Amino acid sequence: MTSAEHLDVLIVGAGLSGVGAACRLQERLPGKTYAVLEARDTIGGTWDLFRYPGIRSDSDMFTLGYPFRPWKDAKAIADGPSILAYVRETAAVHGVEQHIRFGHRVVRAAWSSAEALWTVTTAHGAVFTCRFLYLCSGYYDHAGGHVVDFPGRAEFAGEIVHPQHWPDSLDYTGKDVVVIGSGATAVTLVPAMAERASRVTMLQRSPSYIVARPGRDALADRIRALLPEKLAHRVVRGKNVVLGTFFFQLLRRLPDRASLALRKRVAAQLPASIPVDPHFVPDYQPWDQRLCLVPDADLFRALRSGKADIVTDRITRFTASGVELESGRVLPADVIVTATGLRLVAFGGIALTVDGREISPGDQRAYKGMMFGGIPNLAWCVGYTNNSWTLRADLTSQYVCRLLAHLDSRGYAYCVPDAADAETAGRPRPIVDLASGYIKRAAAGLPKQGGRRPWMMRQNYLLDLADMRLNRLDDGVMRFGRVPARVPAARQP
Repeated sequence: MTSAEHLDVLIVGAGLSGVGAACRLQERLPGKTYAVLEARDTIGGTWDLFRYPGIRSDSDMFTLGYPFRPWKDAKAIADGPSILAYVRETAAVHGVEQHIRFGHRVVRAAWSSAEALWTVTTAHGAVFTCRFLYLCSGYYDHAGGHVVDFPGRAEFAGEIVHPQHWPDSLDYTGKDVVVIGSGATAVTLVPAMAERASRVTMLQRSPSYIVARPGRDALADRIRALLPEKLAHRVVRGKNVVLGTFFFQLLRRLPDRASLALRKRVAAQLPASIPVDPHFVPDYQPWDQRLCLVPDADLFRALRSGKADIVTDRITRFTASGVELESGRVLPADVIVTATGLRLVAFGGIALTVDGREISPGDQRAYKGMMFGGIPNLAWCVGYTNNSWTLRADLTSQYVCRLLAHLDSRGYAYCVPDAADAETAGRPRPIVDLASGYIKRAAAGLPKQGGRRPWMMRQNYLLDLADMRLNRLDDGVMRFGRVPARVPAARQP
């Protein structure tokens, strides 16, 4: 039998969240032994997996970056390679690299109350035990994105690619490209591919709300020029948090006015040949789905240049030379990019058991958006949908450190949210409360939130900041306990 390596904490995932969690653990609890288990062979997570043209952040880097390591680049909206370099440099500077075990895809984790330990098993048979298990692999399924089996797919004579599996060998120079989709990936791909392609058409079944903003933050540049680096970073980060929160609340509270204002801003940037309606009039209110960000209005510049176009229609079938639409129009294509969405998976697809009881992710209620009723010493790191992912991820990592310090100081072996209290928290709702297609497809298999605190996942950093840093850990819902003393076996006469 394979011997198990014992550690205080196991972090799963060496992406943006996992590296940040390891840095916080070292900073707050330097005596803890830990390892980061990463399924891939390198650091970066999502930012290493996705390599399609133009990949970038849709949050500003002053909030997507770590609060303990200022973002120094000029661009506030950064490209994927820059973000990847930032994550890897952070891991190197803080000494996290030496704690990462690459090629360790976790497949099972079993909790034993008798020992107050998790036993974690990887795909190739490595076994670890730990006091606390922290899942930082997000909720994207790295095995593959959502694939639609369009009729006639096999007849198409060109190349069909999904953004999640972008081939390095793909050459679309001088070719006709059709990008199927209307979300963040599609609006990123279209202007990037238009630089080399003959023509790029964004084919969407339904439109999304799109917001253009400068790639550089002029006010942030002035603040960074005047103040010391760390202080400037805190000021700019705070500014962006407040403005982002205000913008979100404004759009949610005045949806009709917000919708009209967003459409007017788009209309001012379109060429006369492309009308706002139907291409930029969604059938939902702002923030029912995530807004698509286009830095420096690059999508609109591509549309105005004539190198890109947008079509709103439904697909009848693929043909040998392109895409046939319900309207009867045929879009010629040498390359088709199916930006049809992602697949979501809870807990990185790890099979969890608690004292032999199998845990179904879709049946769980999330405590403060990170722990679960009846599951001891486990946290799941997920970010905001209406703001930067890292804002919430870092709060969660700091809260985990508070919990671990509390366990040590009081001599406790475990902490677990009260499952009975979760059952009284009201009608369960999706933990990711958006109406996007990729979220609806996965909703049944994802944990749920309730209708009251602490079982409600708020999309408000300022409220969460006060809650997670100032409120008591022993709030009446979180239970703490010790391992029962072992009774010595009676001696035989």
